[in-house]
Amino acid sequence: MRKKYEQQLRTLHDGLIQMGALCEESIASAAKALIHGDDAMRRKAIALEQEINLAEHELGQQCVRLLLLQQPMAGDLRHITAAQRMMSNLERVGDQAADIAEISEYMKNSSVKSDIHIAEMAKVVRKMLTLSIDAFVKKDIELAEAVIKQDDLVDDLFLKIKTELVEYLIRDNSNVQDCLDLLMVAKYFERIGDHAENIAECVMYYLTGEIK
Repeated sequence: MRKKYEQQLRTLHDGLIQMGALCEESIASAAKALIHGDDAMRRKAIALEQEINLAEHELGQQCVRLLLLQQPMAGDLRHITAAQRMMSNLERVGDQAADIAEISEYMKNSSVKSDIHIAEMAKVVRKMLTLSIDAFVKKDIELAEAVIKQDDLVDDLFLKIKTELVEYLIRDNSNVQDCLDLLMVAKYFERIGDHAENIAECVMYYLTGEIK
C-alpha cells in the first residue's frame, strides 16, 4: 500500500513539474507575440492556457484522491497542500499569459513597446517562474528565497514602465490606447511575478512546514 502511495505522490510531483513547464512556455510565447508581433506565438499562448487548465483539473483530482483515500502523514500532507497551492498559482499564470497574448494582437504595429522596459520585465518574471519550479524539483530553500527577493525587481520595473508611459504621453498623446494596453500588460507581468513568488513560498512551506 505504501509503495503505491509513494508512486501516486511521484506522479503528482511530476505532473506539477510538467504544468510548470507549460506555464514557462506560455510566458515565452506571449512575450514573443507582444514584442515581435508573432501571430503563431499568440495562438500558441492562448492554446496553452487550455492545456494548463486541463492539467490543473487532473492534478486537483489526484490531490483529492490522495487526501481522501490515503490519509497522508504530516510531511506528505504538506507536499499535497503545497501542490494544490502551486497549481492554483500556475493556472493563473496561464490565464495572464493568454491575456497578454490577446492584447498583443492589437499592438503589432505599435512603436510604443520598443520605448519601454516591457521585454526586460517579461524576461525577469519568466526566470522567476523557472527558478521557483527548479526550487521545487531540487528541494532547494535558498533558490526559493532568491525567487522571493526578485519580486522587488519586478515591482521596480512596473513602476519604471508606468513612469516611461507617462513620459511618452507627455511627448506624444496620439497613442493613448497603446499606452493603456501596455500598462495592462505590465500589470499582468507583475501578477505573474507575484505568482512565482507565491510558488516559491509554497516550496518553503513544503520543505520546512513554515508559512511566510
